[in-house]
Amino acid sequence: MKKSIAKIAIILSALFFVGNKAQAQCDTIANLCAKHIINSFISDGQTYRALLLNPEETAEFHTTFFGETVYRIAACSGMTDGNLTFYIYDQENNLLFSNKDQKNAPYWDFKVKSTIDDIRIEAKLDPINAGSGCAVILIGFKEGKSAKK
Repeated sequence: MKKSIAKIAIILSALFFVGNKAQAQCDTIANLCAKHIINSFISDGQTYRALLLNPEETAEFHTTFFGETVYRIAACSGMTDGNLTFYIYDQENNLLFSNKDQKNAPYWDFKVKSTIDDIRIEAKLDPINAGSGCAVILIGFKEGKSAKK
């Protein structure tokens, strides 16, 4: 009985350590990724994160894009740019953009003409340059007069 309790305590301690390490790693990547949300953009206040264990896994995030707004999506995994491929789909599953054909560019700027509900952003580790395993997506926007440029 004492051995079982000791084993459970060791396993729980290991899980706690791994969880904290993964969280700290994601925090570091989010901070690095934030450099792409430059001063002319305002963060939407969210940090979309997922732990991907291999390039076959896909993280999925949902948001709404509001009409007449300029957005920037930044996508990061690892300590360098270009490790994360992201895809943006509308509510009808139409692909709006992918950075795959853009050499995994770490961000994309675009203007939405009218509001689009239920945007789905999928992120995958690049199979050649897999990064950290922590996928981070940040969204910034321009409001007011700056959105009309």
